[in-house]
Amino acid sequence: MIRNTLTLCLVLLSVNLFAQEYAKYEVSTTNPFGLLNPEAPEQVKDFAPMIGRCLCQSETRNQDGTWAEPTEMMWTFKYIMNGLGVQDETVKADGKHSGSIRQYHADSARWYVHWYGSASPTTVLSTWEGNASTEKDKIVLYRDQAAPNGMEGYYRLTFYDFTDSGYKWAGEWTDKAESIVYPTWKITCTRKED
Repeated sequence: MIRNTLTLCLVLLSVNLFAQEYAKYEVSTTNPFGLLNPEAPEQVKDFAPMIGRCLCQSETRNQDGTWAEPTEMMWTFKYIMNGLGVQDETVKADGKHSGSIRQYHADSARWYVHWYGSASPTTVLSTWEGNASTEKDKIVLYRDQAAPNGMEGYYRLTFYDFTDSGYKWAGEWTDKAESIVYPTWKITCTRKED
């Protein structure tokens, strides 16, 4: 009986130590937005300026080309997968919530961002890809998308204007050469101190 109890205690201790190591960089009471895993690709730091919670103003373009009234939203970024990936979640005043899972693939040297939203549930998630722009302090991601007239192009997402107090985001349709740019969505965020 003592031998069985000792074996059980050793097994439980091993499992506990494994779980602590596995979850070392996960969201916790001490680290509410998780931590960057030092074993993560260097590029996972690209999203470090967004980690945390921001209060934001989200504006989308109406069908007639005018801008709709801004919608307030909370945008939260955190490290996931034990600090190897990034997840974001939005909670919007209009009740339309969304989020993304962001993974960097070293083999292709690209970010892959999988988006989901409550207003448009789908069986296949939309995916943007890209990497930090050659322009200083920008993250630019793309998804193939034709314009309403059929012209080939991209839907481009850009994070920019990073400061200690927040950042900005733009969603724009562009032609393949990126010489035609049509903004359809813009978000301005101010960091929220918890």
